[in-house]
Amino acid sequence: MKDTECVEFLRWALPRLHLSWPGFRKVRRQVCRRVERRRQELGLADVAAYRARLEERAEEWAVLDGLCRVTISRFYRDRGLWDFLEREALPELAAGAAARGDAALEAWSAGCASGEEPYTLAVMWALAPPSRFPGLELHVLATDVDEVVLRRAREACYPASSLRDVPESWRSWAFAERDGLLCLRPELARDVTFARHDVRDEPPGGPFDLVLCRNLAFTYFDPDLRRAVGDRLAGCLHPGGALVLGAHESMPAGVRGLAPWSERFRVYRKCGLPHYRP
Repeated sequence: MKDTECVEFLRWALPRLHLSWPGFRKVRRQVCRRVERRRQELGLADVAAYRARLEERAEEWAVLDGLCRVTISRFYRDRGLWDFLEREALPELAAGAAARGDAALEAWSAGCASGEEPYTLAVMWALAPPSRFPGLELHVLATDVDEVVLRRAREACYPASSLRDVPESWRSWAFAERDGLLCLRPELARDVTFARHDVRDEPPGGPFDLVLCRNLAFTYFDPDLRRAVGDRLAGCLHPGGALVLGAHESMPAGVRGLAPWSERFRVYRKCGLPHYRP
């Protein structure tokens, strides 16, 4: 498929899936390679024939929706955000959980891909001084709609390129080399539970102290779907809880109950109760 055909096809198809063409511009070749493989599997002559199939068979849209999933991730992605979470957000969120009498801080990594994000959070928590979160455990629910990436996440073994942003002290303490891959220590992986979930559906639990939904809904979804997802994510937070977006994302207008905590790092806070200081 030529690039011009790719662009034309995505501009036509994405709005029907409530997806946004601007979000796919830089990753379009990844998606169109999948579409091209699908066309060949079906024995169709060209992309026009695949468009005709979509018009004729409604069930093919669900297949195309699966082809449009973008799973780009790595450990410690956007270092400034993780520094903010470690320095300011996590201690305050932990203080709030302790003040409620909770035994654990509850976090949700929505669209976790191969697990790099939730495992980054687990390692950061484990490396904190014991006095930082006294007596408080961390529970992370990590979800994705793609079973293939969830299987990789549960294996918790990664190529060195996935850890290129990780501080060396983290790498040597939290990972062990096995068959050319870097594998997370089992006791760290136990803090994270993986489950299949589509972020377009109702939240899989809660309330949560922290929700990370980065480089997913607020990049690839259309404006109406972004607002709907934003409302659901806000609704599943504890008062005072935090929602984290991607570095180049913004909160859609009209999402209720959230206020900026750090505009620089795209962290928003659920309104409702006084904030707790550790």
